[in-house]
Amino acid sequence: MIWATLATLEDKIGSVEALTENRLREGGVKHPFARSDSETGIRVMHVITGLDIGGTEMMLWKLLSASSPGLTSMVVSLGDEGTMAPKFRELGIPVRSLNFRRSPMDVFRLLRFLSLIREFQPRIIQGWLVHGNLVASLSKLAVRNHIPVFWNIRQSLYDMSAERVGTGVAIRAGAFISQFVEKIVYASETSARHHEKLGYERKKSVVVPNGFDCQKFHPDEEAHWRVHADLGLRNGAVLVGLVARYHPMKDHAGFLKAAGIVARKHEAARFLLAGRGVTNGNSDLEEIIDKEGLRDRVFLLGERLDIAQITAGLDIACSASWTEGFANSIGEAMACAVPCVATDVGDSMNLVGDTGLIVLPRNPEFLARAICELIDIGPEKRKALGLQARKRIEKHFSLPEIAHRYERLYQDCLKLSR
Repeated sequence: MIWATLATLEDKIGSVEALTENRLREGGVKHPFARSDSETGIRVMHVITGLDIGGTEMMLWKLLSASSPGLTSMVVSLGDEGTMAPKFRELGIPVRSLNFRRSPMDVFRLLRFLSLIREFQPRIIQGWLVHGNLVASLSKLAVRNHIPVFWNIRQSLYDMSAERVGTGVAIRAGAFISQFVEKIVYASETSARHHEKLGYERKKSVVVPNGFDCQKFHPDEEAHWRVHADLGLRNGAVLVGLVARYHPMKDHAGFLKAAGIVARKHEAARFLLAGRGVTNGNSDLEEIIDKEGLRDRVFLLGERLDIAQITAGLDIACSASWTEGFANSIGEAMACAVPCVATDVGDSMNLVGDTGLIVLPRNPEFLARAICELIDIGPEKRKALGLQARKRIEKHFSLPEIAHRYERLYQDCLKLSR
């Protein structure tokens, strides 16, 4: 019933827009997204849940910043513009927000989405994250002209009970809807296996890991000492960092418990946490910090736009997550030549290789032991490990190569559909 209603209303939108097009044409005015006759590139509409700073949002921005001139993009946010919209606009990419509010009025926002499809005329629609994927798929049901839809899935499914009820329902619904999309792009082999086990179409799976900008994220001695100075650290301090939004699956609590163990063994150790929600006003974090006796040794920076400089300022980078697809923060730290400790989730083991340490998740003692091991080897050996890590990123996970892989997927799909 809802799809029939959308299709009927979509017809009405089409009639109004056709009239608008005629009036524009009669007045000698060009449609803002009209194709020129000579245009041969690919137009891709990216549909994402929101545009606050996060791993997926940053990956989309990095991907579009590395795209070839033959790719024309639009970004559609289901939520508001967040903090990332200006960064996309700096690239010359239009951003539209639908401002979903989980109310009956959202059906009209879906109609706005269909209107944007007509306006932009994409040749590919690329969804990002659970809800972005599902909304992208609406075009298969309500838009007459067939537009290939790609999904992008970032998370692994170690524990479905940890997901919000609505998100869990959407993930399970995706198993059925996945048969109607062209390709499902996963950020990791682990994520692909978990979703395929849930019923997602195996034959449509493609794994494309995250790519990293080795020009933006690079070893930077000046940034290193500036970060240390800004935090008031003395020479000889070892700064251990975790960059992640505040969410149970990122296990900030486990990291702080590990920090407490490390602090009791190493006087020089200091700890930095950055990410949305990781602030001094977070009572859960403050309680653990006080319990572990870390009040003067932990810095909570919240959401930052200068993550490249913050990351270059670390001596050791960590990921404590107990579920993950592909750890952006670890890849960025490796590009900055910072040795890493990561939990064995998602594709972190494949990412880190032999340039850092991998430990079991949800085990602060193991995490602390690995951090202590990297402190004990001293600055010179940490530097050598870090340089190996950067070489690994340059060889296997460079951003230009990953962007090229996405474009090849789009090109191959359009060739087959001709």
